[in-house]
Amino acid sequence: MTGMPTPPRHVIELSQVTKVYGEGEGEVRALRGIDLAIAPGEFVAVMGPSGSGKSTCMNILGCLDTPTSGTYRFLGVPVGSMTADQRALLRRNHLGFVFQGFNLLSRTTALENVELPLIYRHLPAEERHARARKALQEVGLVGRESHAPSQLSGGQQQRVAIARAIVAQPQVVFADEPTGNLDSATSNEIMKVLTGLNEQRGITIVMVTHEPDMAAWARRIVRFRDGTIESDEANAPVRAA
Repeated sequence: MTGMPTPPRHVIELSQVTKVYGEGEGEVRALRGIDLAIAPGEFVAVMGPSGSGKSTCMNILGCLDTPTSGTYRFLGVPVGSMTADQRALLRRNHLGFVFQGFNLLSRTTALENVELPLIYRHLPAEERHARARKALQEVGLVGRESHAPSQLSGGQQQRVAIARAIVAQPQVVFADEPTGNLDSATSNEIMKVLTGLNEQRGITIVMVTHEPDMAAWARRIVRFRDGTIESDEANAPVRAA
């Protein structure tokens, strides 16, 4: 058909993005002209030492910060021209977040934790419950819906956090050291969950990690150093039995 808009090739595109904090002698150039494009359905691991710029880059991608110069496009739309409210809507409707510390509400059940993003969308309770149960099922937590975080293991809590990240059906999930608080066996279980969501649901995943064995699950590894991208390479991902 003619006249139909061409879908953007990239879900995320950074062009010559810089980020400068402070001024004068206190100036810190956290990003020095970053170019980065991520296609829909990719699984990208982001690595680099502390102070390399990777966290600053993730904050910009997650609409928690804005570049000093350069362009960030999300699904072809320039994020820099959005208002703060529009960026908040982008985060709410298109992005999911998973953190090292789980960030669950301690006095609410697993189901209620997962429902939280849907409350902000003003969905009816029945629909919220159904979507949250489905998300918990997808991460392997059937039967744990009524458990509080204190009744769950670390790995189970991170599964709840992943369910919360995907319940609103985002295009991209940002995972910040998602296995940082877990032992190696549990870490591999979490990586299986993330890989499954990437391969079966087509969710784009961008994961920051310090651990090479966790990055090895991704299909692409981007390494930051001194505010620049040092390397950006395809990877043949590991697959645990």
